[in-house]
Formats: sequence, structure tokens, C-alpha cells
Amino acid sequence: MKFCRFADGKFEKKGIIDGKLIREIEGSMFGEYVVTENTYSVDDAVFLPPVLPSKFVCVARNYVEHAKELGNDVPEVPMIFMKPSTAVNAHGAEVIIPAESSQVDYEGELAVVIGKKCRKVKREDAESVIFGYTCINDYTARDLQKIDTKFTRAKGFDSFAPIGPCIETDFDWRTARVKTLVNGEKRQDGTADLMMFDVPALIEFMSGIMTLLPGDVIATGTPAGVGRVDEGDTVDVEIDGIGRLSNRIVKDEL
Repeated sequence: MKFCRFADGKFEKKGIIDGKLIREIEGSMFGEYVVTENTYSVDDAVFLPPVLPSKFVCVARNYVEHAKELGNDVPEVPMIFMKPSTAVNAHGAEVIIPAESSQVDYEGELAVVIGKKCRKVKREDAESVIFGYTCINDYTARDLQKIDTKFTRAKGFDSFAPIGPCIETDFDWRTARVKTLVNGEKRQDGTADLMMFDVPALIEFMSGIMTLLPGDVIATGTPAGVGRVDEGDTVDVEIDGIGRLSNRIVKDEL
């Protein structure tokens, strides 16, 4: 099933996407819920981030060719960093180029949404704590990343973590193919078999460090082909079986 959050006027709602309709649900998508009789058009919906994670954990250099294209070594263990919750953004929303940066890059990725509170999960049990999967674009102020050598500032700006449009619970991560398009032109096209550390390995590693909670998001890394975005661009991250995450790029007016 494809779970989503959306806005109906001033009200935030949750629903299940069924073709061209969203069927509203009441309750928790992570627990008990009921499907109501209320329906909304997918085409008219204003999507919200499908979850509001307590933690947004990301993996750097999880694809060998991506590490090479930026001149980096391939890590021997997962190289992780975190984005703040305030970076979380939605399908259809604007991504803001901050005034401090002259080069912001897209990084399309598959993201895992955790469904259960868990700690020290073994890789053979990893599937049992996964709620579903979604698309993410891990925007990065590349020039600031090179200056800082750390990731927090470069990846932590407001709007830099759009996710969505939905969470697909019936999805096999092994089949994931991540494509990123800028203004309709394909720039990235990578499959899950190219990951250095697969989804179960990432869950085992991360849950050994920190307790994962329902709604937490793990971004699994970006394939080769990252590049710059400019004001006015439209960037899409597409994963067959999940959907297409689309955002327009604007400059910070403050």
C-alpha cells in the first residue's frame, strides 16, 4: 500500500493512494487505523512529507562510482551522517538554494522508513522493522561541503531533504532502480545491487548505534551522476514501484 500525508485546506490528513484517489485514514499508519469513506483526487492533493522523522540518517559513498566521481575513497564501514528534521520537505514543494552557497547538487536516493522501535537489529531480522520505502533527494551545498569537509552545514539547510510522495509498504528493495531527472533529462540511473552496504546491513549498523523509532528515515546513498541545480530547475527522483518525487528549485529571498 502507498501511504501518504496531505493537506486539505488547513487540515493535515493521512491516506492510502488508490489509483487516482486518496482514501483518507484515521489512526496511525504504524499501528491501528480505519479507512474512511472520504476520498480526494491525487492530482489535486497538496502532499506533505509522508512522515516527520525523529531522525534522518543518511549514508555517504554507498555507491563506488559515486565515491569515485567526487574523488573520494570507498569506506570500509558505512559512512553515516544526519540531516535535521527541519530539512524535511515534501513532494511538490520548493527547494531553496541558500545565499551562502554557489553550488547545490541533487542526490536521488532510495529511503527506508522504520516501522518499529528497534535496537541492535541483526541483518537477518532487518525486514521485520521496515515499514516501507520512499524517494528522497539529498540536496547538498557542495561548495560548503568542500570547505567544511564535514557534512552538517552542507546537507542541513531547510528544504534540503524532500521525501515522498508516499511510502510504499509492498516493495522489494533488491529491485530498486533510482533515476534522477533535471528538467526531464535523466542524470542518474542506479540499481540497488550497486550498493556497497545493502539495506539489512545499514539497519544492523545504524540500530547498533542508536535506537530507531517508527517514522525514522534511512537514506541509502546516491548512485553516480550527481550534479548542480539552478534556480528554475525541476528535479524528479523516480523509483519504479514507489513513485516520483518532484521539486522546483528557487533561490533564498531573505
